[in-house]
Formats: sequence, C-alpha cells, structure tokens
Amino acid sequence: MLGIIFLDWLEFAVRWLHVITAIAWIGSSFYFIALDLGLRPSAEKREGVGGEAWQVHGGGFYFIQKYLVSPARMPSELTWFKWESYSTWLSGAALLMLVYWAGAEMYLVDPAKAEIGTWTGIAISAASLTIGWIVYDFLCKSGLAEKPTLLMVLLFALLMAMGWGYNEVFTGRAVMLHLGAFTATIMTANVFFIIMPNQRIVVKDLVEGRTPDAKYGKIAKLRSTHNNYLTLPVIFLMLSNHYPLAFASSYNWVIAGLVFLMGVTIRHFFNTHHAHKGNPWWTWLVTALLFLGAVWLSTLGTQAESYEQSEARALTPHEARYASVPEFEDALWVVQGRCSMCHAREPGWEGIATAPKGVVLETPADIAGEARRIYMHAGITDAMPPANITYMEPEERAIIRAWIEAAG
Repeated sequence: MLGIIFLDWLEFAVRWLHVITAIAWIGSSFYFIALDLGLRPSAEKREGVGGEAWQVHGGGFYFIQKYLVSPARMPSELTWFKWESYSTWLSGAALLMLVYWAGAEMYLVDPAKAEIGTWTGIAISAASLTIGWIVYDFLCKSGLAEKPTLLMVLLFALLMAMGWGYNEVFTGRAVMLHLGAFTATIMTANVFFIIMPNQRIVVKDLVEGRTPDAKYGKIAKLRSTHNNYLTLPVIFLMLSNHYPLAFASSYNWVIAGLVFLMGVTIRHFFNTHHAHKGNPWWTWLVTALLFLGAVWLSTLGTQAESYEQSEARALTPHEARYASVPEFEDALWVVQGRCSMCHAREPGWEGIATAPKGVVLETPADIAGEARRIYMHAGITDAMPPANITYMEPEERAIIRAWIEAAG
C-alpha cells in the first residue's frame, strides 16, 4: 500500500510544480503582451526605439524601452524568457503520464466508445500531441501568416476536430485534459521552435555586427499572439477534471470550443484596453452568452455508463483485481451504505445534481474501479464522506483498508 501512497504524493508534488510554473509562464506572457500594447512613442525620438513606458511597482519606478528590431549593440546582460514555458510543459507531461498513462484503464480509454487496449490509448495520447504541432506549424508557414484572422479560424477548426476525435476514444475527463495538453504543446513548441530560435538569430547578428532582419521579430510576435489567446482556455481545460458537468457531457468537446471562443473575446477586450484603443464592453456580453451556452450544453447529455450497463458488462482486469477478494463483499456494503447516496448516477442527497468529481459508486464494477481513490479518501484518511456526514465508523474504514490490502 506504500506504493499507492507514494504515487499519490508524487502526483500531488508534480501538480504543485505544474501550477507554479504555469503561473510564472502565464504571468510573464500577460505582462509582456500588455506592455507591448501599452508602449508609447519615444518622447526623445531615440534611434531604433519603437516605444517606451514608465511603470511603478513595489515602491520603485521602472523605465522600459522596446526596440523594433534590436539595439545598436548587444547588451552585456540579456534575460531570456523561456524556462517558464518549458517547465510548465515538462511538468504537465509528467502529470499526464502519472494520471492518464499509469491509470489508463481507469481514466484514459473508454471501452464503451472504443475497444482498444491501454497501450494503444497511450500511443494515441502521445502521438496526437505531436501531430497537432506539425499541422499548426504547417498552417503558419503556408502563407496564412499574412491572413491572421483566417489562420485563427483554421486553428479553431483544428482544435474542434481534435476534440471530436478525442471524444471518440477517451473518457470525458481525458478528452478535456488532452485538448488542453494539445493546445499547451502548440504554445510551448512556439517558444522552443520559433520564438527562441528567431531571437537567437537576432542576437547572433548583433554580436557579429550585422543589422538584424525585422522579419524574425514579426514571426515571433505572431506566435506569441496566438499563445496569448490560447492561455485562458488552457487553464479552463486544466481545471475541468474537477467538474463533471463540463467533462462528463456528451458535448464536452463543443463546450471546450465555446471556451476557446470565450478566451478570444476576453483577451480581445484586455488587448484593446491595454493598447489604449477603447473598451469594447460588448465582448463581455458575448463571453457571458458563450458561457451560458456551455452551461446549457452540459445539461443535454451525459457520458456516464448507465446502472444497467455497469451491472451487465464484464469487469476490466483492474476492476476484477479488487472485486475478486473475499473482503470486497464487506467493503461493498460499507461504500454503498455511506457513499452511494451522493456518488450516484442520480444523487439522492439534496443540493447535489451530479456525482462529486464524476465518481459513481453504485454497482460492484463502479466501486472496484474506484478502489484506490476509495482507499485514499475513506480508508487511510477521513476526507470522505465530507465532515463524515454519513457517520462512517472507524471499523468501516478498517474494512476498506483490509479490502485494498488483500487485493495487493
């Protein structure tokens, strides 16, 4: 059982790291977009300076200048903003492996949608992230960079197509998470393959006494702008696995599409505001309507396996492992008596519309499939039931522990 505890803490540590690095990346990204839009022409007409700004923070004043191409000479010290992006992607990839690859049988592949093995599901998961970047990069280099609106529409179509494809194979929560990982991979690849190499070319030209070509900055700025518009939807998709109304809907990929559009409308407001070009308040109305559309879609269908389907189907190897030990019968009684009124397909507890976290604990297959989480939340800790509202006794928690320990 130490393995389960260790893996849970490892997942927690990696998730913590992922959130920290994401905050750093998103913060610097938003700051530089706002700074770039808010710069004003140089009052002293300094050569090569495209804009400047005075800012105050932490009790100090800062004077910032932006060169349209590059300064006349290479600065002695230069700070590169790249590790925030790389660390976010690497920690996110590690978390994807820990949760959805190591737990593929529970969280990745949905056998009701596609009869494929867990290794096939993992291969699809990994390959899809690479394919997304290849297609997106091709579109950007095809000449569409001169038509940014059309390029964004095609990128949106690509994201919707991937969402639909994921939904044909993966569980609801894996659909949303992979769509987020797909988008985040594009964003980080923009930094690694386009933005940073272009900046290195400019720096090399400066060091060797050449005048850098302005096209490299223009290309990098286009990719940076795409990242800016994709950031908020990625955060939503990162959080979605905590809210079954978002991920367990049959229309989860459409909900994700609406969220991508919300990201565009929200960022359009702030980008316009920071550029001192007005305050397009209409974007907030559009955003609210898109959000209400997502709420409405979440009520139209569910991907949850019905009670009859769960009762009738054969157990997966993972479920069979925990359902085959004699101690399972006693644990089944405890969980059904203390947990199933909330963790049900139609919860009986007043004020609960859907099973918390999408976890259903009604049939033997349901309960065996969630064995590790039951052990963690109600066996070795008292996290569930919340505030012990159903009065689970210490002896009953011991029954749960004995069940998991017997299954190994």
